[in-house]
Amino acid sequence: MDVKALIVDPIANMPVIILRDDEEKNFLPIWVGVFEANAIALQMEGITTPRPMTHDLLRNVISQVRGEVEKVLISKLQENTFYAEIYLDIDGRKLTVDSRPSDAIALALRASAPVFVEETVLEKSRAQDDSAESQSSERLRKWFEEADPDSLGNYKM
Repeated sequence: MDVKALIVDPIANMPVIILRDDEEKNFLPIWVGVFEANAIALQMEGITTPRPMTHDLLRNVISQVRGEVEKVLISKLQENTFYAEIYLDIDGRKLTVDSRPSDAIALALRASAPVFVEETVLEKSRAQDDSAESQSSERLRKWFEEADPDSLGNYKM
């Protein structure tokens, strides 16, 4: 999946990460906090801060212990909460670390690691009930699909 855009949901007034696959068949909005959105936006815009931010620090520590971020996986959707895992290779040792999706994506952007989404997560996201959040998600999906792609940017991992 690519981070296609980082926008503010006009209804909930919350930042939303828009993930989309290469064929643009699968679309996944993930609502995140303002601070997490800022960390992602800084990296997407190529803005370097004078001192390392938290995700930069994490990337630097992984690098210093001869490690790399192999991939990030949005692994579960449970009660409208997304879960993620960060897959690391630390000097030949494979590790999986539980994470919030926003932190995992912020780290993946900094480490140039791919982002994957479990098919079950995509299915659950599409099949959510008629809650207020899913209605907001559907309105956001419709807005995103009708928006001019050039105005959203084209951020690749």
